[in-house]
Amino acid sequence: MLIPAGLLMMLILFGYVLTGQISFFFNQQRIGKNGKVFTLWKFRTLSTDTNKTLQQRKFFWGTILRASNLDELPQLWNVLRGEMSWVGPRPLPVDYATLFSAEQNKRHEVLPGITGLAQVSGKNNLSWNEKFKCDVEYVNRCSLWLDLTILFKTFLWALSFKQDTSLNEEKFTG
Repeated sequence: MLIPAGLLMMLILFGYVLTGQISFFFNQQRIGKNGKVFTLWKFRTLSTDTNKTLQQRKFFWGTILRASNLDELPQLWNVLRGEMSWVGPRPLPVDYATLFSAEQNKRHEVLPGITGLAQVSGKNNLSWNEKFKCDVEYVNRCSLWLDLTILFKTFLWALSFKQDTSLNEEKFTG
């Protein structure tokens, strides 16, 4: 799987060059299993001009990658390093670490995933409480069958090119 993923990533990098976007990658510190902090990698989907709003920072190639979820491909590096899994609760930024309730913190009992139950249950259309319920449900029901089901649903979701609403998402405040 690494060879096709590597070829796809090369095509994506070529797309950046064609659109004039030089900064290919985005990285951010995220919370992993047992609260361990790691650097998450993604393809950049917003320009680096932080003086603009999120909506103003959008660019054509980034919008395509975000809609297809291909911006997540560099996280395969995190999987290879053992920091993430294919399936699990999505890792959240470190500034959220002190905001979790004891129940919500259960999400950190497993490796975070590139995709998860919350993503295939509504993704950014869910409230934070609904996402955390999905995350805890995943931890409680974790199995190969559940992972395969989530991967299949993720594949269907990615092919649907549903409108990305993540830029409109409210920040988690606890």
